[in-house]
Amino acid sequence: MSAKNVTKLIKDKEIEFVDLRFTDPKGKLQHLTIDSTVVDEDMLDKGVFFDGSSIAGWKAINESDMILKPDLGRQVIDPYTSHNTLILFCDILDAVSKNSYERDPRGIAKKAEAYLKSSGIGDEIFFGPEAEFFIFNDVKYDSGANFSFYEVDSKEGTWNTGSDENPNLGHKPKIKGGYFPLPPNDSLNDIRTEMVLTLEDIGVNVEAHHHEVATGGQSEICLEFSPLLSMADNLMKYKYVVKNISKQHGMTATFMPKPIYGDNGSGMHVHQSIWKSGKTLMYDESNYANLSDTALYYIGGILKHTPALLGFCAPSTNSYKRLVPGYEAPVNIAYSQRNRSAAVRIPVSDSPNSKRIEFRCPDASSNPYLAFSSMLMAGIDGINNKIHPGEAVDKNIYALSKEESKDIKSTPGSLAESLDALENDHNFLLEGNVFSKELIDQYIEYKRKNEVNPINLRIHPYELYLYYDV
Repeated sequence: MSAKNVTKLIKDKEIEFVDLRFTDPKGKLQHLTIDSTVVDEDMLDKGVFFDGSSIAGWKAINESDMILKPDLGRQVIDPYTSHNTLILFCDILDAVSKNSYERDPRGIAKKAEAYLKSSGIGDEIFFGPEAEFFIFNDVKYDSGANFSFYEVDSKEGTWNTGSDENPNLGHKPKIKGGYFPLPPNDSLNDIRTEMVLTLEDIGVNVEAHHHEVATGGQSEICLEFSPLLSMADNLMKYKYVVKNISKQHGMTATFMPKPIYGDNGSGMHVHQSIWKSGKTLMYDESNYANLSDTALYYIGGILKHTPALLGFCAPSTNSYKRLVPGYEAPVNIAYSQRNRSAAVRIPVSDSPNSKRIEFRCPDASSNPYLAFSSMLMAGIDGINNKIHPGEAVDKNIYALSKEESKDIKSTPGSLAESLDALENDHNFLLEGNVFSKELIDQYIEYKRKNEVNPINLRIHPYELYLYYDV
């Protein structure tokens, strides 16, 4: 869409405000709202200056000026504002050079797509993330020098079977018993339906929705696959819709991977496939699971770089409370056609066009622009260097003997380990100048300083239970 068409849209739809949105390195959506009366074609074409030093991980205060450049092909009317507001997704430009800012996650996604095309391997990659979340009725948390606590609550949580709800009707999914139940056990069906209808109204195609495995309101909405940049944008819209509709119903939604102890966490299994000239490159009926050599090499790249990838794809300290055995979590660096204990699964498909791979380690605390781009870069590295993933593991890895599983590596056990892996294994990300070393170094430094170290230094409430009376 041209700037002229956008200004016409503003007039025709009686838009009062234009909301410029961008994603920071942590994956948090930020915005700047402008009165539509001052929006003209020149502003839309050139962008708007803002202070980048206030965004963690970006410019220093002595070089703070940056530009929000609207992507005029990514516009949607906000379904939640009381005044008619047009949302424009933006790229970040350097104020001096007017080039894409090298730490802009959305700019990196664009460069990743361009690199795939320039490689000659394919001209498009499709992503289909399964981002799970919890909807709670209440959340409380705080931390200080002499105290720390949290509490989440859901009316459908199994811990509320004995609570006084006046009356308590008893329909509560049990621990690990929440997969696909009908209402009234699934108390969130109508809310998820409302989310789906809103998503479709703003141009995000949805395949299905359902309750997930955990008790206490775990849910999933399955988005229809889309190219990398489009899907990353759609995932940001998805999280925005889920959180706001939950709030409208007096509830709260979180994409935190593990908010409940002793039950399944929320992952984001990411389906992906490469195409060229309108045809999939993933299918070959003569190979294992009907995978092409290209697909196998792509898997090889993903598995080789899994520890480093998790620095972007499982980027919170809480991510590693999900990535533990016993909760359907993919903690084994292996691939399989059916085995959900493997990091990469090959979904059974009924046509060549639906052949794809599924990377099961990521979660939705990740920045989708960085996560999807890093996965693509690992896959391309696998293809370019013909990294074969070895033999598939079609047995339940958790049930294998030590001898049978001795050659199967495990995913990192902490964010600190993943960041160490990323620090030591990132050259594949630098190809085509998609990622910069400066971005990677700054990202690692930020995570260590602001997340890993503070968590390590804080007293956990359970430590008092264990050690107070020593």
